[in-house]
Amino acid sequence: MASAIGVGLDIDEAVGNMVVDIGGGTSEIAVISLSGIVNHTSIRIGGDEMNQAIIQYFKKNYNLLIGEKTAEMIKCGIGSAAPLEEEVSQEVKGRDLINGIPKTIQISSEEIREALDDSIQTIVEAVKLSLERTPPELASDILDRGIILTGGGALLRNLDIRLREDTSMAIHVADDPLTCVARGCGKILDEPEHYEKVILKHRRNF
Repeated sequence: MASAIGVGLDIDEAVGNMVVDIGGGTSEIAVISLSGIVNHTSIRIGGDEMNQAIIQYFKKNYNLLIGEKTAEMIKCGIGSAAPLEEEVSQEVKGRDLINGIPKTIQISSEEIREALDDSIQTIVEAVKLSLERTPPELASDILDRGIILTGGGALLRNLDIRLREDTSMAIHVADDPLTCVARGCGKILDEPEHYEKVILKHRRNF
């Protein structure tokens, strides 16, 4: 809900909006209408899980141990969810697991896409499941308006293309997706009376 407000959606309207927030530890998928969440799906897949997938890929395929920061750098540098117009490569340094000495290898964007594929497919399946659970009237609104991606994971290159191909829905990446939740929370704190319905609904959930 904070992401939706941060993006600038009019959450009071009697129309359906779907927001997919891909954070560090989890991905949250919600259909929002009339200041409430109609359905919500949460999966334990996010940026951290993608980093671990890259680390495991290097161990399995190259017997190379890399750290979390290196995996994050690779993901941001050459990671993608769908083929790039021009595939790229990157030099990666790590420790050889066989002889224990430092080693440098060249890795391609295709290989990193393969490493990330399971995590991305899990997110795609969760979005599809959420769409299946959405009432028909709201589903038609989402078809017209598209799905909004927020959170740091939305910055993964071509994730919008992958979701568009797999769901046949329009996908919109929010402006500055990293700060959507913070901006939404700020708006609620600035105008608590305007978002009273949102606050009360979420209090009742606790």
